[in-house]
Amino acid sequence: MDALELLRTEHEKVRALLRQFEELRAIEDEDERKAELVDEICYELTLHTMLEEEIFYPALRAAQLDADMMDEADVEHAGARELISQLEVMYPGDDHFDATVVVLGEEIAHHIDKEEGEMFAAARAAGIDLAALALLLTARREQLEEDLSSPASIETFEPHGGSRRSPRPPN
Repeated sequence: MDALELLRTEHEKVRALLRQFEELRAIEDEDERKAELVDEICYELTLHTMLEEEIFYPALRAAQLDADMMDEADVEHAGARELISQLEVMYPGDDHFDATVVVLGEEIAHHIDKEEGEMFAAARAAGIDLAALALLLTARREQLEEDLSSPASIETFEPHGGSRRSPRPPN
């Protein structure tokens, strides 16, 4: 599996999670499942953006891909990080919780479409060693997952400076 296939697989995982959220929106009394699903969406997106920003995007910039395209991807990631940080302190049932997840999903869908369309084609055309890049991405993801595998690290995991949502106090 090369880097583009690996990233496509991650994109599909996030899309599937977002579809699950859409299905839950129509069901009452699913707040606990919604919270778990949004935590998983935020976790997956955070890991994914870290991988792209630490490994994939620098490789594309080194290959001198279109700077405007790369800058736009960085800005799209910043927007996603902002929405993730908002969601990390919100609860299902809060004003704008569902709307924030929907907007995050729409922004991610746009980003994925652009990335898989323009950026992936440009990466292939640039002759980047996508097999080697896949190895780096896989190793880094494993390292990040291991770093976050202990209960203490998950509770203190602040992917981009935000704080994790604590369980909602009982009513």
